[in-house]
Amino acid sequence: MSRFKSFDDVEIYYQCWVVKSPEPPVVLHHGYVANARVNWVVPGMVRRLTLAGRSVIALDARGHGRSDKPHDPAVYGEARMAQDLSCLLDELELEEVDLVGYSMGATVALLAGTQEPRIRRLVAGGIGANTLNLASPYHAAGRRALSQAMLASRWSIRNPTLAGFRLLADMVWADRKAMAAQALAFHSRRIPLEKITAPTLIIAGDKDPFAKQPRKLQKAIPGAQLKVVPGDHSSVLIRPSFQRAIVDFLQS
Repeated sequence: MSRFKSFDDVEIYYQCWVVKSPEPPVVLHHGYVANARVNWVVPGMVRRLTLAGRSVIALDARGHGRSDKPHDPAVYGEARMAQDLSCLLDELELEEVDLVGYSMGATVALLAGTQEPRIRRLVAGGIGANTLNLASPYHAAGRRALSQAMLASRWSIRNPTLAGFRLLADMVWADRKAMAAQALAFHSRRIPLEKITAPTLIIAGDKDPFAKQPRKLQKAIPGAQLKVVPGDHSSVLIRPSFQRAIVDFLQS
């Protein structure tokens, strides 16, 4: 368990599981409100990767888990998290990694894939066609509502999606002011997906409301593959079919 200071002095926490292998390590990036333990360790993804002979590195994104939690939206957003990933690779002197991101972490992974040449293979899970239109007024209104939900009384939240995120924040003892700041800073510009050169897998649960029409996202990334597995946004993480698909893709 280690920490490093990123490009803007925000301290990032990460953990490594080292396996002797000629393959590059797998870096895991979690979703909004969650952390590496909730998103990857408890569901068994780390264990499945290490059993497959892969070293694993999982970080807590800024504002999450055991990383620093500033409250200014200006220091958040997935573009900054992608820079944190590059700083982590610098910190560990890694020349090549496989990168797996889920939900918010999938957006981070796609952004990193457009600019980070050390990514050998890329997996983006829990997102779909909405990723192609992040600048829409609909997304802007959703960001504001989510930020407000993080600061409001839990019992005043009527929207079930917002209530679910707020409940998760309370369950994992998240810093809700940091979560409100990240909600306002969610990426709102077009991602130049055509710049991604690493072999890419888009993976989504068939009942995931946040990953609708994943084939549209797949078609926007040169040569990307698509895997749809049973599950919704939360339950899919523990499904053997989800974990197996990721391991098989990274090993292929």
